[in-house]
Amino acid sequence: MYTIQSAPSIYLLLLLSVSVIMMSCSQKQPQLGVFDGATDVGNVLHPGSTEYSETEQIYTLKGSGYNMWFDNDEFRFAWEKMSGDFVLRTHAELIGEGVDPHRKMGVIIRSGLDTADAYVDVAVHGDGLTSMQFRRAEGDSTEQVESSVNAPDVIQLERKGDTYIMSVAKFGNNFTIDTLESVDLGDEVYVGLFISSHNPDVVEEARFSNFRIVVPAEEDFQPYEDYIGSNLEIMDVRTGHRKIVYGSPESLQAPNWTPDGKTLIYNSNGLLYNFDLESGNISELNTGFATNNNNDHVISFDGTKMGISHHSEDHNGQSVIYTLPLEGGTPTLVTEKGPSYLHGWSADDEFLTYTAERNGQYDIYKIPVDGGEEIQLTNEQTLDDGSEYSPDGEYIYFNSVRTGKMEIWRMKPDGTEQEQLTNDEYNNWFPHISPDGKWMVYLAFPADIDPSDHPFYKHVTLNLMPVDGGESKVIAYLYGGQGTINVPSWSPDSRKIAFVSNTQ
Repeated sequence: MYTIQSAPSIYLLLLLSVSVIMMSCSQKQPQLGVFDGATDVGNVLHPGSTEYSETEQIYTLKGSGYNMWFDNDEFRFAWEKMSGDFVLRTHAELIGEGVDPHRKMGVIIRSGLDTADAYVDVAVHGDGLTSMQFRRAEGDSTEQVESSVNAPDVIQLERKGDTYIMSVAKFGNNFTIDTLESVDLGDEVYVGLFISSHNPDVVEEARFSNFRIVVPAEEDFQPYEDYIGSNLEIMDVRTGHRKIVYGSPESLQAPNWTPDGKTLIYNSNGLLYNFDLESGNISELNTGFATNNNNDHVISFDGTKMGISHHSEDHNGQSVIYTLPLEGGTPTLVTEKGPSYLHGWSADDEFLTYTAERNGQYDIYKIPVDGGEEIQLTNEQTLDDGSEYSPDGEYIYFNSVRTGKMEIWRMKPDGTEQEQLTNDEYNNWFPHISPDGKWMVYLAFPADIDPSDHPFYKHVTLNLMPVDGGESKVIAYLYGGQGTINVPSWSPDSRKIAFVSNTQ
């Protein structure tokens, strides 16, 4: 649970924003992806190159250069001009054995394109050394902050004013973070990807995937009133490779994958939409009078129906649960009491499971699909949420804050044998079980948030774990949170998931 977005009150401004985005995109060169330009910085002996695969959304940089050190640099640079605060993140790898162990590649923020300009970067060297390199002013000697992680393949650099944050990880692990303060590069900077061969006679190559430039929400934004843009993404769970299939300046939330594998259904502004994966076409899903839907929509296991949570005027604006045909139609009321927030169908499609506030506390309930008496499954003064049946019908998975942090639990469908599956420093939400019944994906929030909250616009991860518990690994690093993966979103073949990330 639980969010609903009202229609934008400044529609004209939104249209203007979209126009500006379209104009900006139209000026970019397709072979450079999101970048405005690509160049060799410094007097390199061998010209570099920048290639972009639109189908795979992968950048390949080839570059020469004696080094990026002391008071001047030589390297290949794919860049975009940015202002304000932002985050650069990518999966990165050097190609081949290389010649010099100090060849380096990474992400960079630079005051200009001259060889001696000030900069901050995150550089991964051929021998695995990883550091945040920086030059405080033009012509100064380079300094560095070394990371304790050797040879990471996920790197991130965040700018907050004159503070820079390096976050690096070997794929599957959580970030290790180092901070650098008081480096003033000016407001407008050049940002992007780089490679330097550390040998002027050699050209080296690096590949960058999952590259994202994230402009975060303003610090004073009002949750559920102020929204930023959204990327609808698909990820290969095994490799972690991601592709943005649709970007919007509006708030998109909670994509479902339909059982035929052809469509994603997502929520926006209280309505549901179909995104056709082959054509990219978008159409509104007819939910009749239910036009104030939150992001708790779920598809039945047989693929014929959808359950929704609609804030009904007949129930004093509270969320109550309805069902309707998957192709759309008139909703049928299921829960007479509110607030009730849908989260799952039983494998035999006979029951719905949901979170409800009753007697001043939020617990998990189930109810027959056609309505009737609701059955309470948990009874805790702390929040229980995010319930979802396993495909074999043996368990209901859910998240609970009863032990201090929000953790993943499961229980039998009658509420017995409740057991905790995760136990770490993070706040873990929304367990989703793969159709083949082997894996669970869930959303992990930072340790410093209210465990009972699942806020918008945070640095979060998507984690993968066996359904019976065990070792958990990170499969996606992103900026998101509320709306990212609130609903079941596995592809039918259990190979991919869909989710939403955010940026202004």
